[in-house]
Amino acid sequence: MRTDYLFTSESVSEGHPDKVSDQISDAIVDLFLSKDPEARIACETLTTTQLVVLAGEIRGAGIMDTDGNWAPGVEAEIEDTVRRTVREIGYEQDGFHWEKFEFINRLHAQSAHIAQGVDAADNKDEGAGDQGIMFGYATDETPDLMPATLYYSHKILERMAADRHSGAAPFLEPDAKSQVTLRYEGSLPVAATAVVVSTQHAPGYDEGEREEELHAYVKRVIADVIPPVLLRDTVYYINPTGSFVIGGPDGDAGLTGRKIIVDTYGGAAPHGGGAFSGKDPTKVDRSAAYITRYLAKNVVAAGLATRCTIQIAYAIGVSEPLSLYVDTHETGTVSEDKIEAAILSLPKLGGLTPRAIRTHLGLNKPIYRKTAAYGHFGRKPEGDLFPWERIDLAEDLKAALS
Repeated sequence: MRTDYLFTSESVSEGHPDKVSDQISDAIVDLFLSKDPEARIACETLTTTQLVVLAGEIRGAGIMDTDGNWAPGVEAEIEDTVRRTVREIGYEQDGFHWEKFEFINRLHAQSAHIAQGVDAADNKDEGAGDQGIMFGYATDETPDLMPATLYYSHKILERMAADRHSGAAPFLEPDAKSQVTLRYEGSLPVAATAVVVSTQHAPGYDEGEREEELHAYVKRVIADVIPPVLLRDTVYYINPTGSFVIGGPDGDAGLTGRKIIVDTYGGAAPHGGGAFSGKDPTKVDRSAAYITRYLAKNVVAAGLATRCTIQIAYAIGVSEPLSLYVDTHETGTVSEDKIEAAILSLPKLGGLTPRAIRTHLGLNKPIYRKTAAYGHFGRKPEGDLFPWERIDLAEDLKAALS
């Protein structure tokens, strides 16, 4: 294990074009789940200059019939949801305006061949919505048990977005990126060697006193987010390319699912490759990634390890997982095989089938729009939101291993 190294993670704001697409897709998931908790949804979004396109397949009561005809009023609700999402992000620009963009809806009925593999029947339990491998991760680097590099990258942009929405930083526009590099000694971060922030801004904030004002503001945010003990000899890169007035979908096309490392662990853990946004929770790309984060977080919270990676695998149409793998990175207090056995034995969990995961975490609810910016993990569970961040399994794990 390396004992002295640099590691970097990035985040992007809610106004980044790919994140605009993710939020639209998840707003559609929420819309359809609010109508039918058992709805099947796979919604992809393209955003570019004054254009939003939806594509994918759906099925659900009160949404679309088996012949592919929309229920009355649903098409208008879809467009209203898309425009409201863009308005709430804050896009009222010449190149991308919530009222003015062209909207194209190409969602259609789900394939019957996919449906027959996933749906429960007399001779089978509900199967996974696709094959795949999913990973969950937790580390004790931060209070939320997330990698520190990603944690601070997210927090910088969350703070800037809050200031933009409140009017405290009126020179900010929606599109932004951040990147934090930390130096580690052993497993502990000891210094932030570099912080990068590129933010879209109002015209004129790329020179003179206004540029100085913007740079000073960003440095204050960084100082508020990253502990002072880490900000020693830090190099700052603020809008290093200069002017950043044209941004969002007008500056670069956005697509659902292109920021999966930002969504997860910032590169500190493996990723199975599947995106989350736009998918209902029968898709194990989403639900199994949530349960593995939940399990890894509870392993660390239980004191069984200081770092934990969990992998799970499924085949389409098959309910039981093909494998479960735990790696505590040589930080465990008990062996990985015992942790695996404990997880599989917990009555409270109820198994790791897609249905059991959705039941235990309460995933058949319209809770996904809020996941689509600033990470799916490391968030505070509130009511129905972010249930995979609870640590209510820690005592059960300790008891099973005592």
